[in-house]
Amino acid sequence: MSTVAETNSSTRHLKVALAGKPNCGKSTLFNALTGLNQKTGNFPGVTVDKKTGSARLKKNGKTIEAEYIDLPGTYSLYPKSIDEEVACEVLSDPDNPDHPDLVIIVADATNLKRCLFIATQIIDLGMPSILALNMIDELKKSGQQIDTQKLSERLGIPVVEVSAREGTGIEALEQLIVKDLEPSSVHTIGLSEIESDAINALRASGKNFPLYRLLHYAQRVMRKGGDEEAKKILAAQKFNSIRAQSEESMLRYAFIGELVRACSGISPGSSEMTRKIDRVLTHKFWGYIFFIVILLLIFQSIFSLATYPMDWIEQGFSALGTWCVQTLPQGELTDLLVNGLLAGLSGVLVFIPQIALLFMFIAILEDTGYMARVSFIMDKLMRRFGLNGRSVIPLIGGMACAVPAIMSTRTITSWKERLITIFITPLMSCSARLPVYTLLVALTIPDKPFLGIFTYQGLAMMALYVLGFFTALISALVLKWLVKAREKSFFIMELPVYRMPQWKTVFLTIYEKVKVFLFDAGKVIIAISIVLWVLVSHAPGDSFRQVERKYATSSLPEEEKQAHIASEKLETSYAGRLGKTIEPVIRPLGYDWKIGISLITSFAAREVFVGTMATIYGAGSENDMRPIRERMRSQTDPRTGQKVYTAATGFSLLIFYAFALQCMSTIAVVRRETKGWKWPVIQFLYMGGLAYFASFVTYQLLK
Repeated sequence: MSTVAETNSSTRHLKVALAGKPNCGKSTLFNALTGLNQKTGNFPGVTVDKKTGSARLKKNGKTIEAEYIDLPGTYSLYPKSIDEEVACEVLSDPDNPDHPDLVIIVADATNLKRCLFIATQIIDLGMPSILALNMIDELKKSGQQIDTQKLSERLGIPVVEVSAREGTGIEALEQLIVKDLEPSSVHTIGLSEIESDAINALRASGKNFPLYRLLHYAQRVMRKGGDEEAKKILAAQKFNSIRAQSEESMLRYAFIGELVRACSGISPGSSEMTRKIDRVLTHKFWGYIFFIVILLLIFQSIFSLATYPMDWIEQGFSALGTWCVQTLPQGELTDLLVNGLLAGLSGVLVFIPQIALLFMFIAILEDTGYMARVSFIMDKLMRRFGLNGRSVIPLIGGMACAVPAIMSTRTITSWKERLITIFITPLMSCSARLPVYTLLVALTIPDKPFLGIFTYQGLAMMALYVLGFFTALISALVLKWLVKAREKSFFIMELPVYRMPQWKTVFLTIYEKVKVFLFDAGKVIIAISIVLWVLVSHAPGDSFRQVERKYATSSLPEEEKQAHIASEKLETSYAGRLGKTIEPVIRPLGYDWKIGISLITSFAAREVFVGTMATIYGAGSENDMRPIRERMRSQTDPRTGQKVYTAATGFSLLIFYAFALQCMSTIAVVRRETKGWKWPVIQFLYMGGLAYFASFVTYQLLK
């Protein structure tokens, strides 16, 4: 019987896990059960993403606090990747801190046979369970049906029909969740003959687990160790884990085949519509063309659709800054508010429309089932570079953020391919680079039409992403020969049927990602903006007074004199002295000391570049409330009188930010995933050297 923690007489706590194979709608059901009351983290001791949520349910006047855990998708309790290992450990190990009181086994009703393998394993573990037949609406549209009563009787657990996308069946599922459910009394298969000598010896040693749980305990001991006594017993009995898995699989498939025939009239295979679409989208030529067109449309939309909300945000901050300057008393506090806090905050908020659009498109591609097709068509190409189709998902995920993308490489079974994927993923242009790209592309590329609906700016944005992708492939090719490994990999991926995107899921994804950008990256940007304001507003000794005395008797017009004073104060400030120190190193790339400061601060997070520029060019210019790109466009080099941001400098900066590893979080997660500093240090030096060399060549060719 499930054990539910009680905190007082009226509130109980219930831990509920959602388990099932990939692409069964598990995450959509999780969203339907929890709404916005969600958070993400890591499973204890590992960096596999854990999504949890909570909801308050009522039963007989009492409140039950249900904590839901969305486990990584897995086809069976015999893991083939680290993601699957986590799901299996949570389910099969009662001592695991995330071990649930109740399991909701999510099954795709249109593909029931493939979902029942993991379902029968969980039932045989002796865990209170509910089978949720998801996508039941699609099954009924096809004219097929499942006898849920017979299925429930044969499995010994409640079966409920739901459509997470439509929100139907959720209430019935919640009513089952609050019941005190018992484990199934049914044993789906006979296990008594599977490695019976070894299992009986374990039981005789005092391991009084249910038979199937004991079999999994034996498998875990042989795989991970930990119980030396049990390991000696299993070795003495010549326990063969591979033979045990094989025998169990044969028994399960026989049971499942008979069960599906008895309880449903479902015909296997994908829908006819899906097959027709796949003839184009997975075609060896047209599949690639379609993918390129999709990418071009995405990047063009990021520029064109986000223009108006970005302009509104800029105008709002400009008006707020002007009001502060005109209303508040002059002094350091006002200067800090306008050129520190507001400058840093505007550098964060102005790019939210573009980041939201990027995540929206990625979520739609995943929700429709198209992303799985991208992995499929790219597998043949990837193998030439030492990767496989599973590497595509982290690489595309790297367009959003390298940190979760690197964590998602745990689904790759080959250590060599996983290491190469980890190494090259930061070369994919992430959303943190998007504010930098947007700013520099607007400065460098004319906003002129290209092929009617596209513009050169949108084309340039896509070119930067494509550049990162092909550089990643070339880097992978080199690593393919440098990293030695004997293991062979395989690529098996089930292609789900095409579906309309679930807009609630899409908007939840946008909400989560924008929140992370605002509160994680935003805190860093604002903190660095404040520190930078201190550095540009103060100088050693009486340096600022010397500048003011120098121009005290000047005959220059007042406005021009104040501009000279502000410029020289900036150069003599702490920030100016730091920038002047590194200027000789970056001058061959076309950068002045101000850009140098932004390169240093960007190592905390790439997007800090924009906030740094806003703070530096705002120093001493309380009356200049123009958008940052307008301030940058008007900057001139005092030595040459030429514009600072020429085409050569702009392209050089774009290339530098396309390649350089300027993200402390990425370095930290690579260290955790590779269990050491060797690979993150090599990665940092390689990408930094590549960025410097490529930017140098770009500037020297274009200047």
